[in-house]
Amino acid sequence: MQISPAPFYEDVAGGPAGGAAHWVTTADDIRIRVGHWRPEGRASGTVMMFPGRTEYIEKYGDAAAEFVDRGFTFLAVDWRGQGLADRLLDDPRVGHVDQFTDYQHDVKATLDLAEKLDLPKPWFVIGHSMGGAIGLRAVLERDCFAASAFTGPMWGIFFTPIMKPLSRLTAYWGPRIGLGEKTPPTTSLESYVASQPFDGNVLTRDPAMYQMMKDQLTAHPELALGAPSTIWLREALDECAWLMEQTAPVTPALTFLGSHEQIVDRKAIRARMANWPSGTLVEIPDGEHEVLMEAPEVRGPVYDHLAAHFQAAQSDSAPAPALSS
Repeated sequence: MQISPAPFYEDVAGGPAGGAAHWVTTADDIRIRVGHWRPEGRASGTVMMFPGRTEYIEKYGDAAAEFVDRGFTFLAVDWRGQGLADRLLDDPRVGHVDQFTDYQHDVKATLDLAEKLDLPKPWFVIGHSMGGAIGLRAVLERDCFAASAFTGPMWGIFFTPIMKPLSRLTAYWGPRIGLGEKTPPTTSLESYVASQPFDGNVLTRDPAMYQMMKDQLTAHPELALGAPSTIWLREALDECAWLMEQTAPVTPALTFLGSHEQIVDRKAIRARMANWPSGTLVEIPDGEHEVLMEAPEVRGPVYDHLAAHFQAAQSDSAPAPALSS
């Protein structure tokens, strides 16, 4: 595989010292970016962060610090079409993928890099939002993860009753009439974080974390991404439907869901976890979409629970203890 050093914006990442990023070329010739941080001394394994749509490595600097402090190596990836990875359309503001399963090429390249860098095993995965869909398929199709975790996973997309039929009509008919690379009606090419004030946002209730996201995109606007293409929407809907038809993996899973979740489908998450014998669902009162970026008193116990979950899987012991209130 082809790898080389890639830019890493340590000035805005806020993670532990020693972070680095690499360019990796996938089997279908797309260049993606993968970053990682290592703890001092022996690590308890590697936590692989599969980010959501529009996200990028530096956004998870705080998460890297949390896991490195707990003795884990931490890795994050810029999926194709976002971050500093290759953008797939002439307009780089549009999030796009030709087929949702193309993201599995990115997964394979990321795992190959982890092997080449000799990142310590066991390996664990956290899938956030769109990364939750990518991560669930990866867990279903691969046996390299000792345990999995998900935060606000995209196993269904939330639409209001009025928007649901319009969105499906757009997703399935737009590409047929030549609008596949256009964005759906009512969406914007501007980054959500850049355009949405903190008040009324659907990502986090922590103003400091929201300001951090804004500051990152102000300093490095090339990381920003706007609305998805109608082809992305079609592919995402089809992938969610496929995932919900699959039998739960045997891999232990821990999933967090904010009670105020307004981006992904809460019903789909509850249904998936109710039928995952080795899975646990934890609902965060008053939590929004990004539980890893809520206030310190919320996200701190979440990280403790995740670390306990991974350590339990590593030692093949009892499930992680319940999240304290």
